[in-house]
Amino acid sequence: MFSWLARIACTCWKPLRRYARMNKDDVEDSSLEDPLLWCRSLDRHSYGEFSFAVVQANEVIEDHSQVETGRDATFVGVYDGHGGPDASRFINDHLFLHLMRHAREKGTISEDILRSAFSSTEDGFLTLVRRTCGIKPLMAAIGSCCLVGVIWRGTLYVANLGDSRAVIGSVGRSNKIGAEQLNREHNASMEEVRQELRSLHPDDSHIVVMKQGVWRIKGIIQVSRSIGDAYLKRPEFSLDPTFPRFHLPEPLGRPVLTAEPSVCARVLQPNDKFVIFASDGLWEHMTNQEAVEIVHNNPRAGIAKRLLKTALSEAARKREMGHDDLKKVEKGVRRFFHDDITIVVIFIDHDLLGKNQPAPELSVRGFVDTVGPSRFNMFKD
Repeated sequence: MFSWLARIACTCWKPLRRYARMNKDDVEDSSLEDPLLWCRSLDRHSYGEFSFAVVQANEVIEDHSQVETGRDATFVGVYDGHGGPDASRFINDHLFLHLMRHAREKGTISEDILRSAFSSTEDGFLTLVRRTCGIKPLMAAIGSCCLVGVIWRGTLYVANLGDSRAVIGSVGRSNKIGAEQLNREHNASMEEVRQELRSLHPDDSHIVVMKQGVWRIKGIIQVSRSIGDAYLKRPEFSLDPTFPRFHLPEPLGRPVLTAEPSVCARVLQPNDKFVIFASDGLWEHMTNQEAVEIVHNNPRAGIAKRLLKTALSEAARKREMGHDDLKKVEKGVRRFFHDDITIVVIFIDHDLLGKNQPAPELSVRGFVDTVGPSRFNMFKD
């Protein structure tokens, strides 16, 4: 029995040509109307179809994301970096590989397997920081939120660090769509997160500080869980006063941030129609319910781009400008109007979900990486 499960974990995701590169001209839709937006209108995954869209705001994009699909499993990752792209890029290159390794060792997929994959990714990135901080000290201040979804044998697993969000759209009575957020967010703007931090650090009156109208941990960062941000986790990575933005006035007695994800599992039901995975840049401009209604009431093809353009129109409206004017704003400057935004919409076709393939014959369909190196590379220079 164990060896049979191990073969499932080993074979159901093995990617094809994982590091084959394609340039931005190979992206299905690199929009001429907004050169900082690119997407894939619709593609197949193990249990249905998916659509994704990305818009860049920072001078160097800090969002990375991926969709891995095999015959019996689908993996989605959205990695919203901060301080630079190094952590989100590292997660993009390593977390899925760690997940496969741990699944192969245990012969299954579970919440604990996801936690182990996150832990291995964190350990690997901190090792990289230790190796490079002598020549690049600010590596210690680079981190990333990390949202992962795995569909395997009819169950959806979601693991999260930070403030990205997974929202499932389910049909209820009268064919009305309802939204349910699947993950807990870890952001100091939320009272429950501040209470958690205060309970963990009762002797630190400055564990959360209101700064310029925003709650921040140690007056610096909003998210309480992440990959990276080594200077807030281990004293060896503390930054000196020559980096005032990241300097802590008192030595770090114990970790302020953690890489322990919130994890949940949900057996998918026939009324569960799709899941939206997105970085917080989307949710700043629309509610969960607004998002699922857009997906439910429009064609699948191009739906992630539709969500993205709706968010950008709202971002422009808040600044009393038109969407067309926003499109003319260059990267870097664009960050004053909105964040980097990544959206992946996974449609669930239950006639496919119920099919169990014999393990020895499992094969691989493909691999999509929405920013980094991949079979379908969505990287924009």
